[in-house]
Amino acid sequence: MPATQDLHDLGQSLWLDNITRKMLDDGVIQRYIDEYSVTGLTSNPSIFDKAIAGGHYDDAIRERSAGSDIGGQDLFFELAIEDLRRAADLFLGVHDRTDGVDGWVSLEVSPELAYDAEATVAAATELHARAGRRNLFIKIPGTPEGLPAIEATIAAGVPVNVTLLFSADQYRAAADAYMTGIERRLDAGLTPVVGSVASVFMSRWDKAVADLVPDNLRNRLALAVGLDVYRAYREVLDSERWQRLEGEGARVQRLLWASTSTKDPTAPDTLFITGLAAPLTVNTIPDETLEAFRDHGTLTGVLPADGGDVDAQLAEFAAAGIDVQALAAKLQTDGAQAFVDSWTDLIKRIAEQQGAVT
Repeated sequence: MPATQDLHDLGQSLWLDNITRKMLDDGVIQRYIDEYSVTGLTSNPSIFDKAIAGGHYDDAIRERSAGSDIGGQDLFFELAIEDLRRAADLFLGVHDRTDGVDGWVSLEVSPELAYDAEATVAAATELHARAGRRNLFIKIPGTPEGLPAIEATIAAGVPVNVTLLFSADQYRAAADAYMTGIERRLDAGLTPVVGSVASVFMSRWDKAVADLVPDNLRNRLALAVGLDVYRAYREVLDSERWQRLEGEGARVQRLLWASTSTKDPTAPDTLFITGLAAPLTVNTIPDETLEAFRDHGTLTGVLPADGGDVDAQLAEFAAAGIDVQALAAKLQTDGAQAFVDSWTDLIKRIAEQQGAVT
């Protein structure tokens, strides 16, 4: 049995962290569904930027530009929504079979709206309606500025992938925003069934401290933080507040592991797949890492719900001079800026490619 099937049977959903039109046209995503137990996918501006640079969208850009003044982000969303509709349809069977728990795809709202909650909610609502697929998440960063938008978007009934989380405290804030949004819906007499995941980024932790810790601590911080986050997640699920909402019919905001490709070539290429195996979670995996795990990955254990020895692990990093909370804030701030930079690069790339093909 492939290792990917082992994770699926454990209760962890495997989502592909990639999408291109070529992958859709060539049947690659369908093959991952059929053979790799993949039950969803995520996208981001960097993924589309690389695909557009590779010429995979030249015909579509030429077609949409003919006799039209469309460009910039409007053209991007036209292209992205078309792809994500196709992907959403591929996962619709999973979505229906799991009663909406699984089978999701994700589209990111413009990160330029990060400090404008009202504009973010409006954009999220419009994009979700335009896509016309019930198994589509809108990605909103879980920064302090993004939390009000997440709450309001959930309250408006739009499914949200809360992205750019790094620590247990940041996860708790995202969970609070989600539950508050659901509570607002219940107060208004609306259904509490609104899908959501909370995406915690992993590999950037180890990269950030690679030159700051002794060799015995290299490539260990991300997994320690992941264990701390998983403990917080299970505490939220066991809380009276969540139990009350679940009793009203609300769905779990599942924890999602993101950024799970290994950055250090000396570390195992499946480090963040094997090391983050846990039920009731999602792992969104780049295709190279997915191929590696199916080829030679193993399921060696499951994260303990109570965190195991995580406090002792984090204490080792504190003793080495690493302030985990301060680093989490920095990683989130830097990540938000990187999102903006990637978005700017994408819009520039679309303009260049549009000029080249028209």
